[in-house]
Amino acid sequence: MSHSNKTNFTNPSTFILLGIPGLESAHVWISIPLCTIYTIAVLGNLTILFIVKREPSLHEPMYYFLCMLAVSDLVLCTSILPKMLSIFWFNSREIYFSACLTQMYFFNCFAITESGIFVAMAFDRYVAICHPLRHSTILTNRVVLKIGLAVVLRGCLLILPFPLLASRWTYCKTNIIPHTYCKHISVVNLACADFRASSYYSLSVTFFVPSMDVSFIAMSYIQILRAIFSLPTKDAQLKSIGTCSSHLCAMLVFYIPDIFSSVMHRIGNTMPLYLLILIANVYLLVPPMLHPIIYGVRTKQIRDRLLALFTHKRT
Repeated sequence: MSHSNKTNFTNPSTFILLGIPGLESAHVWISIPLCTIYTIAVLGNLTILFIVKREPSLHEPMYYFLCMLAVSDLVLCTSILPKMLSIFWFNSREIYFSACLTQMYFFNCFAITESGIFVAMAFDRYVAICHPLRHSTILTNRVVLKIGLAVVLRGCLLILPFPLLASRWTYCKTNIIPHTYCKHISVVNLACADFRASSYYSLSVTFFVPSMDVSFIAMSYIQILRAIFSLPTKDAQLKSIGTCSSHLCAMLVFYIPDIFSSVMHRIGNTMPLYLLILIANVYLLVPPMLHPIIYGVRTKQIRDRLLALFTHKRT
């Protein structure tokens, strides 16, 4: 395997993913928690999908959106972790240019899609609490399907320029990517052309989309809180807050690592590269693991079905 970093080649057919530079000797040890996180994420999200599909009483908008979140989490972590583990376990660092662009597209697309799903879930909670009598007529199965398609289509279209622009540049600096996966900015930084269009577009999407989504979520929850605190009894208020708690926890798990990762990369010149890479991996892998745990623990309907499932198996 050639790890050439010469400048006398143009548009290599493969790139070399270094993994975590500076921690090569610890790759096997680092892979253990990462593989554990991935296993929990896959099993947890598949369990959510299985329970919702199996239980007719959960065939409601809230759980449909939860299934969309589970599918998004599965694609998000699966798009990067198998290749990452092959680097850590088998030193298989080569990745075809087309495969690199495909990986870049999928994990960015579903990160944007996941943010949109949280907006849809906030809208569902808004309708359920502020207009409970009209919930079933506003959020019909047809409307939920349209919202889901719109969220996926938004992610697909917004991220499409990432690989399209990246495929246009000429690469003649090096074919070595100092990362565990094909992060967009790490790839375009290898171009010897003027790649400012890619950089500016990536920066715009990174800040504009989460900011817009968080704004919509905040507006929904302002209305939700107003409705909750206007309820006549404290028990009714606590019950309404409880229906939103899982969604709030899942959003915090998703957005806080995202914000932290973005801030760390902006001040990256003052931090070791291996720490930035570890933070980027945590942002993509930890939320898919925690989301099914949050919903399994904090959502009574799912918790009850899960306990019934295991109790039935033991019986």
